Order: sequence, then structure tokens, then C-alpha cells
Amino acid sequence: MSIRNLEHAFHPKSVALIGASDSAGSVGRIVMRNIVDGGFEGEIWMVNPKYNTVDGRVCFHSVQDIPGVPDLAVIVTPPETVPDLIRHLGEKGTRAAVVITAGLDDANGLRQKMLDAARPYMLRILGPNTVGLVLPHAKLNASFAHLDAKPGEIALLSQSGAIVTSLIDWAADNQIGFSHIVSLGDMADVDVADCLDILAGDAGTKAIVMYLESIPHPRKFMSAARAAARLKPVIVVKPGRHSEAAKAAATHTGALSGADRVADAALHRAGVLRVRGLAELFDATETLARFPVQERVRVGIVTNGGGAGVLAVDQLMDNKGELAALSTSTMACLNQCLPQSWSHANPVDIVGDAPPERFKAAVEAVAADPGVDVILVFNCPTGLASPIDAASAVASLSNSGKIRGKPVFACWLGERVAREGRSVLLDAGIASYETPAAAANAISYLSDWSNAQRALMRVPGSRHDDKCSDREAVYKLFHRAASEGRRLLTEPEAKAAIAAYGIPVPMTHVAKSVEEVERKAEELLSKGGKLVVKLLSKSLTHKSDVGGVVLDVATPGAAREAAAIVTRVSKMRPDAHVDGFTVQPMIMRKQAQELILGTSQDPVFGPVVLFGAGGTGVEFFDDTAVSLPPLDDVLAGDLIDGTRIGRLLAGFRDRRAAHRASIIDAITAVSQMVIDFPCLVSMDINPLLADADGIVALDARIEINPDALKRSGPNPDLAIRPYPSSWQKDVSLGEAIYHVRPIRPEDVNLYPPFLVNVSQHDLRLRFLSPRQAFSDDALRRLTQLDYDRDMAFVALDKESGELAGIARLSSDPDREIAEYAVLVRTDLQGRGLGWQLLLQLINFAKAEGIRQMEGLILSDNKIMLKMCREFGFTISRDASDRSVMRATLDL
Repeated sequence: MSIRNLEHAFHPKSVALIGASDSAGSVGRIVMRNIVDGGFEGEIWMVNPKYNTVDGRVCFHSVQDIPGVPDLAVIVTPPETVPDLIRHLGEKGTRAAVVITAGLDDANGLRQKMLDAARPYMLRILGPNTVGLVLPHAKLNASFAHLDAKPGEIALLSQSGAIVTSLIDWAADNQIGFSHIVSLGDMADVDVADCLDILAGDAGTKAIVMYLESIPHPRKFMSAARAAARLKPVIVVKPGRHSEAAKAAATHTGALSGADRVADAALHRAGVLRVRGLAELFDATETLARFPVQERVRVGIVTNGGGAGVLAVDQLMDNKGELAALSTSTMACLNQCLPQSWSHANPVDIVGDAPPERFKAAVEAVAADPGVDVILVFNCPTGLASPIDAASAVASLSNSGKIRGKPVFACWLGERVAREGRSVLLDAGIASYETPAAAANAISYLSDWSNAQRALMRVPGSRHDDKCSDREAVYKLFHRAASEGRRLLTEPEAKAAIAAYGIPVPMTHVAKSVEEVERKAEELLSKGGKLVVKLLSKSLTHKSDVGGVVLDVATPGAAREAAAIVTRVSKMRPDAHVDGFTVQPMIMRKQAQELILGTSQDPVFGPVVLFGAGGTGVEFFDDTAVSLPPLDDVLAGDLIDGTRIGRLLAGFRDRRAAHRASIIDAITAVSQMVIDFPCLVSMDINPLLADADGIVALDARIEINPDALKRSGPNPDLAIRPYPSSWQKDVSLGEAIYHVRPIRPEDVNLYPPFLVNVSQHDLRLRFLSPRQAFSDDALRRLTQLDYDRDMAFVALDKESGELAGIARLSSDPDREIAEYAVLVRTDLQGRGLGWQLLLQLINFAKAEGIRQMEGLILSDNKIMLKMCREFGFTISRDASDRSVMRATLDL
């Protein structure tokens, strides 16, 4: 259901506490006190059949007795009572509940009974087994947390109640506030994706921090996370980096976590920033609570101890940060106010005996430098100066944690007196950290989101679906294996499959007998070079492990001897069925790197693509990176760059760089195979040789699920929806032919000439107000969609390739309503292209199960209003703006 009815939980006007109690130490009493003491200004109703009054308030014996309809119910009663309470609340009209109660699980059936009771009323449930819900701006603390939270602009989502209470406690000491605190509990109904969806559009939330142990509904999560992360920073701690921790997390939440590298790849793909631990989450929360994110973060450092500055620079460089280059005028100013022995560089070491005046002067000078975006100040304790006085000097320059409008970060090292110094800084709004590394990490959060956005919005140069692939040939190979009851393809079959998608392979000859091996060898050796003889078996996966590969075969006789490998195999694997041999030219490329490329299935995120260093030692070297398909050339390049061997492929010493475009083509080819074949379980191309002349796959292994062969693509198991290539068509309008297809990221290059040919009048009609220009970022956002909730179709002139029109559809997460818009180039209007684009949107919306399309149209846009009436839209005047008409079409 996603965000349906969640507004009742996130913006309640009335609350009912079911299980309110006067009993000391009970959860019902703690939650009641938190709600009442928090100052919630709406109606509060207490419910408990044991009491007539609770804390001096009327207590109703049942839900039915409540004199009004609660927006939100908070339930703290025994687990067996919860399903009936949910049903009674639904009947009364309540549409959201926080179930703090634990013990509703699949084993006792109560979890499902609760959900069944809620379903007829679309009543949304947070929990069960949750600490509760805290909405500081609404003065609602519907939880059993030990402290209330201050209002702020950070939203916290956590699957762990202990993390919720720990963060509330920490925030109280650090004067940090929250917009929402949601303890997700067991996520029987409302999950993290639902919360991301509603918080993405919340104007009072500037950033979202999360603690996640598992990720249910991966495609839903990825769509929600990508939508939220494009609008505001989203930071997550996800434990389970090691298998033991993952098992512990799974036991705690009742859901398996994905392999950590895959989870990391998914979060990176979504634009979510991942931090390692709770301390980093605290630091990230403090940074984002105090300062907005920045496009560029050039750091100026002032310290009275050189070592602290050096440590900070190290960490800053590890984080790909930027040390500011101080201007000539700043250096002159520092020369005047600092002793001769200062460092004469950034970090600005003002020497250990620095009095408060020196701290103040140095910080002022650095803050005034136009090349400095952020100031980092260190104090190392000495017997020559007071840390408290130094803190007071820096604090005197602060205006809400900024100096000259630039964020200030501080690190007062040591304990005792340093603690008092940190308190002085905190009172001035200056973020303070205990170690140089923590301070440098905190600074990185200011730029990490901007960096992630830049990475997300890079435009690919080409797409694999423009390249040749023979899907039908591969299907026949898979079908033949399935008809024989096989899951594994033979090596020749696997090579033929990847060759059909454009990955080069050496010519491979199959020989059924030793004698045929010798004849094939003689034929091939007459052309020069050497050969490789391999065992051919439908039941053996890794031939090298059993000695089933012989290299450097130079004569027909040696080839015959190589075929004796059958004898070795029969001894090592008597269960293996030998089908013959393969004979192929030995590829001699001395400067080539051995790579591995393939795909596998993650239990949470589905298919993943793997790339890295290959060869027989692939597991030993463990130099691989993974990514979620679909992949374009930019993402494929990122996959290469995520490995150590990626640096070797760029060339070194006398070795030329490998042909990067060929490797990228191979990666995107594998990605396309994953999209096209839901039956593809795993694939290994190892080794894939790569050098300056290109690539060649020397060996390949493919496993399929025969039962899934009839499932047609695109693969429904993908966590990210692939490009919907089936939604393409040609439209003939008069003498012109237009190709209508879903938009692609590289279409950003078509926008500038298109907009030149759109009048200001038409832009006003499309965007409901005058629009003078579009930034590069705005154009990228218009062309980069996840195709799950947002869709855009472009109409391209078939002859020139120019952009002629665009139609856009944006659905809410529930797929109830989708807003549409159409824009046709001014000089091409009146030919029927707008009609064709709107028809394409309607057909797509119907196929997606969207229930209603809606468009906002200026009342003077007569052409669009006429077209809508012809399509059967209902036209009404918008209640909030009389100059706007609302067109709706029930699908």
C-alpha cells in the first residue's frame, strides 16, 4: 500500500492510547506520560477496560466507547488482543496504528490475523514490537523512550529500538532536534520504503538517517530510496558487513540480510550514503542537523598541534576531500598575527603556546579566505594555554555555528578541561568532535551527498540495447539444455551464448573421441600457433580443478596425449559423465590481464553483476566488485574502477592501457542477458583476457533454472527496473515519421535545441508559470528516471533524430494517481503528435495498473483542454487556483 493513509500517523490530530495504565513501571503508563507530558495539542483518549480514570483523565472501556475517531491509535495491550482491537479501530474509522506490543509473529499466527483485520479498512500499522513514534513538531511522543526529543529537521528511521533510544539520549546532550523518529519494529505493514516515500516530500525534513538490519521488498526500497536521495541526504548504518553479524541481525529481525557487498552496491546505486557504525551515524546526524550540504568543501585547518592537523588531512584525503589553498593575502595576514615559527601552510599550525587571541586571529583570517568553504579548528591540551579560553575565543566569532557564513567544526582533544571547552563550543552552535578523524569524517558528510548526486547524474555515452544481440539464439541454447534436464550449459554452449551478445570468444571445435581430437588438432595447427585441449562434460563445472585443461599443445600427437585427461578425471570424479573434448587455438596475449565477469543471484536484491581480477586464483585474490543491473556504460565504468585491477587496466610502465570500451561492452552485454533471461541463475566468464587490442573470453560457465525458461523478460527479479524497450513505436503524421520511445539519460543532449524551438508561451502553458531557463542539473533530472514510478516518452524525428515532443507521467507510490504533462515543439504543433503522445501515456498507465491520470492545465490552454475532452477526461476548476483546470481520466 505504500504511503496510503500514512498521513494519519505522521500528522495526527487526535490520538487514542489503548492499554493506558496507572500501574507504576508499566509500558502503558510510560507511553501515557510521554504523550501527556509532551504537550500534544490534539484530543487524547485513554482506553483500558480496567480503569474509569487514568492519571485523572477519563478512561474508556473499549474502542467503541471513544467519543470521536482517533487519527492514530497506540496499542500496548497483550498480543492476543491486538487483532480484535485493530478490527474495532478500522470499523470506527481510524486509519493508522502504532503497535508497540511484541509477540505477534508467524509462529502464533497473530501477525497475520492483525494484518487481516486491518486490510478491509486500509488501516496502516507501524510495528509490532516497536519503541513507538515521536513527532517533535507535533509535540507527540507516542513511545516508551526515556527522553523526549527536540524539534529539528532530521528524520530517524530505525529497525532497532535500542538505536532509537540511544540516538534520542545522544541528541539531548548535543542539542540536536528531529522532525520524525520512527521505530520500525517488525515492519509487518509499514516498512522503511513507505517511510522514505512520505519523508521525501516532507518540507520539514532536510535529511534522513536510518539504521537498517534488513531490506524487505528490494525494488520498492530502491525506488523509494532513489526518489528520496535525489531530494535530500539519506544516510544509513546497515550492520552485517561480516557473515556472523548478518546472522545476528537476521535472528533479531526475522529476515535475511543480503550479502554485504551487494547491499553496499545497492545503497550506492540509490544515492544513499552508508556509514560504518553508530558513532559515524551520530556525527553525520550532527553535521546535517547544523549545516546544509555544499557543492564544494575546501577545508581550512587551524591547530595548535601539528600532529592533529596531519591526522585530519590524512582522513580528509581518505574521504576524497579537498584541502584549501590559502590565498596570498591570507598568508600575509597570518604572517602578521602569528609567530615566525607557524607552519606557513594549511594546516595553519599556530604553535602550542597559542593564547586565545592567536586562535581568534588565525581563525578569522582563514574564514575570510574566499578559497575556504569550511573551517576546522583543533586544540591540543598544553600547560601553556587554557583550552576553555581558546574555545571562548573561537565561540565569540560564531553565528549559529558559522563564521563569515562558513561552517565551523572543532576538535578539543583530551578530557577534563577539554570537555568544558567542548561545552563552550556547543553552546555557540559549533559542532565538536573527540578525534581528528571523526571531525574530518563529519566534514565529508557536507559534500558526500553532492558528490553522490553528481555520480548519479552522469550521462552515459551509449547503451547496450543499441548493440546487436541474438536473444533467439541464446533461448534455443537454453531450451536445449532444459529439454535434456540440464541446469549447466557445456562450455561450447556457454561461449556461443555470450558470443550472441557480442562478447568475443575463440573458435571452439568439439571432438567426440581421442582420434577426432588428433584430427582437429592437425587441422588447426596447420594454421600456426598452439592449442588448448579441454574436457567436455555436462556434469563438471570447473574443469581446471580436476586437471581437465591442457595448455601449450604444439603437435597432433600432444593433442592426443592431452585427451588422456579422461583417465585422470574418471579416477578423481567417477560420477562425472564425459561427453568428449574441445579443441581451440591457444590465445597468446602476453600483456593481457585475466579478468572475471559474471552474474549471480543475491537472496535479497536478486541478480547482480560481478567484475574483477580473474584466473584460477580468483577466490584467493578476492579483487572483485558487484553492481545491480541494469548497467549502462557509466555504471560499467564504475564497476571497473571499483577494483584494484581496474588501475592496472589503465596501463602502467611499458604496458599499454587495456581497451576499456570493449570491457564496458562486455559488462553491459552480461547486464542485458540478465534482463532478457529470468532463467539465468549464474554466469562465469573466466578468464576474460583484456589488453590494448580488446577482449576475448577463454572460458565460460552458465547455469539456468529450467523451470523459469518460460518467464519472459524483462527480468522481474531485478531490484531496479530496466529500460522498458518494448514501449517503442513509429508514428506517421503526414510526411513525417516519428519514433516514440521511453526517454534515456543521454537524451539530455537533445533538450537544448528542442527548447530553442519552444516558445515562452508554450513553456508557460506546460509549467503553469513563465520559465526562462533550465539548469544542466534540471535537464539531467528530467532525463534520468527509474521507470518504476516515473515515465517519459520522447518523439524523435525519424530522419533527423531531433526531439519533437515529450510526454511525462509521474505516479504516486500507491499507483492510485499519476500526473501527466505533454509538450510539443511549437513549430510542429497541429500535426497530431500531442495526441499520439497522450495516447501512449494512457496505454502505459493502463498497463501499469494506475487507476487515474490527472493533469493540471491553465484555463487558457484551449488546445490541451480540447484534446482532454476528446479522450474522455473530466474537466473541473482547481479549488486552490481558479486559473488552473484539473483534468482527470479514470483508467
